[in-house]
Amino acid sequence: MRQKFIFVTGGVVSSLGKGIAASSIGALLESRGLNITIKKLDPYINVDPGTMNPFQHGEVFVTEDGAETDLDLGHYERFTTAAFSRKCNFTTGQVYDAVISRERKGEYLGGTVQVIPHITDEIKNRILDVDEGIDVVIVEIGGTVGDIEGLPFLEAIRQLRNDLGKENSLFVHLTLVPFIKTADEMKTKPTQHSVNELRRIGIQPDILLCRTERQLSQGLKDKISLFCNVEKDAVITAKDAEIIYDVPVAFHNEGLDEKITQSLNIWAKKPDLSKWEEIGDAIKHPKKEVDIALVGKYVKLKDSYKSLNEALVHGGIANSCKVNVRYVDSEDIEKGITADLFNVDGILVPGGFGDRGIEGKINAIEHAREKKIPFLGLCLGMQLAVVEIGRHLAGCKDANSCEFNEKTPFPLIYLIEEFVDRENQVQTRDQYSDKGGTMRLGAYPCVLKPGTLAHKAYEKEIVQERHRHRYEFNIKYREQLEKAGMIVSGISPDGTLVEIIEMKGHPWFLGCQFHPEFKSKPFDPHPLFGDFIKASLKRRQEKLRCKKK
Repeated sequence: MRQKFIFVTGGVVSSLGKGIAASSIGALLESRGLNITIKKLDPYINVDPGTMNPFQHGEVFVTEDGAETDLDLGHYERFTTAAFSRKCNFTTGQVYDAVISRERKGEYLGGTVQVIPHITDEIKNRILDVDEGIDVVIVEIGGTVGDIEGLPFLEAIRQLRNDLGKENSLFVHLTLVPFIKTADEMKTKPTQHSVNELRRIGIQPDILLCRTERQLSQGLKDKISLFCNVEKDAVITAKDAEIIYDVPVAFHNEGLDEKITQSLNIWAKKPDLSKWEEIGDAIKHPKKEVDIALVGKYVKLKDSYKSLNEALVHGGIANSCKVNVRYVDSEDIEKGITADLFNVDGILVPGGFGDRGIEGKINAIEHAREKKIPFLGLCLGMQLAVVEIGRHLAGCKDANSCEFNEKTPFPLIYLIEEFVDRENQVQTRDQYSDKGGTMRLGAYPCVLKPGTLAHKAYEKEIVQERHRHRYEFNIKYREQLEKAGMIVSGISPDGTLVEIIEMKGHPWFLGCQFHPEFKSKPFDPHPLFGDFIKASLKRRQEKLRCKKK
């Protein structure tokens, strides 16, 4: 079968859920036995989101091969079994950088370099760069139809319809059908205008996903079909879902996957959506619950911790319990522990950059260690756990990370100025180096110490986990910290990079240098999150037993 392409665009307003829609389409097609991949095309001029403020962009997701990408790739990985790489996300910045580089080398033979055909050809080539064995390629175009920066991408996919043929390409447009309370009716005009904007630039959508608060009546579907020039069975209700993992089943019930396979002339088996139904049931009908404090710097924007939030949900699924997350701004606890950290069942300190709120995170870690509260520290959270142990147990007064205090007398966390990356390239780094793309990025191996929490959770000797950081544990302080009770439970195969630390005498205290949340899926929860929630649940049950006594 020739590869088929599905192009997903969005209109009216941003944040309608194109990433969830594209992921759900991928999940439906996989359930029919098809091999899929998904690509995200971002119109912004940044080369990648690696240097962007989390409050603006949300989470930066990292792929196995070390690409810093849009958070939608996290959705793709959680909803499907497909493997995603740096080829699955590119930006206007990358496209222009490649074209300008060729122009500087004289590859255009002195010709005038233009948006059409040079920029659009580069976009098309990147879309068509797909591995063998893929049946369907889903391409999500970032932004909203009408945005000036998105025009080259829309022009490129318009051209691809002619290149590929209608039987091998499909345009899916996600739009908004708002409910106006004062009129007590749903309005189709925003959808009509959005489709007209697409048609003005030469794209006629084949399927409309109508984001709504309420189910679309057949009369409204007929109206949208008439005014937007799409078939009646191609108008799909995309009703607000209670949980995102309900969306594949909801789309299937609307006939979306059947319409896609018919339109693309794909023969496929009937879908098996039982796992999605089981996931939805597990989340909606938990047997228990736990309260987890997430102590972070970006808690005012939940998308900054998108993969982390979902990994906690997955940890709950693994333990048949609901996870209630309390978001605690680390700046609020810089002067001492507040009520937010009392009576929680577990404390999680995530990653981050910059010195804002650092002392608050250290206070939370000290509280978790002293009160025997299950603790999970991720990336910066692990580094600050090392600092906390150094300051309060190992005699390292004023210990710190060189990221926050270059003159600290005890640089427990420091910058490795010469580092060999995944491609065996030597990176030279200091405080003046470029910020973008100069971190330890992607999957690296970690050897686990038998008998530790990490080893029991993974039930493996060696694991591969994804990283995104510059600073590392200073190995010369290992012995001093271990004498104070710290356990190095995970380390690089050559013994130079500490990946996981734990604490003796604590029921569950673990910090890891990597980001386990990037590899967690609802149908395959990450072992560390499953174990962390299990330990938190145990603490909660013990507290309840003590109260009864």
